[in-house]
Amino acid sequence: VQLQASGGGLVQTGGSLRLSCVASGRNGSGYTVGWFRQAPGKEREFVAVIFRSGGSITYADSVKGRFTISRDRAKKSVDLQMNSLKPEDTAIYYCAASESVIYSARATPDAYDAWGQGTLVTVSS
Repeated sequence: VQLQASGGGLVQTGGSLRLSCVASGRNGSGYTVGWFRQAPGKEREFVAVIFRSGGSITYADSVKGRFTISRDRAKKSVDLQMNSLKPEDTAIYYCAASESVIYSARATPDAYDAWGQGTLVTVSS
């Protein structure tokens, strides 16, 4: 599967952005998809995930209540709606997909097989 992430940009504190991750290739909608982010000088960190079976969703504590992950099977996309953005949300955001990631490994980047190219989100104070 190939992933294409888009939707990043510059926004003021408190603003909103919607990121989209479109999957192409065989069985493009049959994957668990996670969003991760990486700020300058920091390690890549988990943001949110939506599982392919049952649609189970979890969020990092730092974004819970502000971000919403959702899937559009017709479009083969997984979106990340980000509200009440803070300067500490500034990072490159990546989507990742896996057919086999298990729940306990959902926040582990190495558990995912395919990655999008990343989209930059900058939140100004």
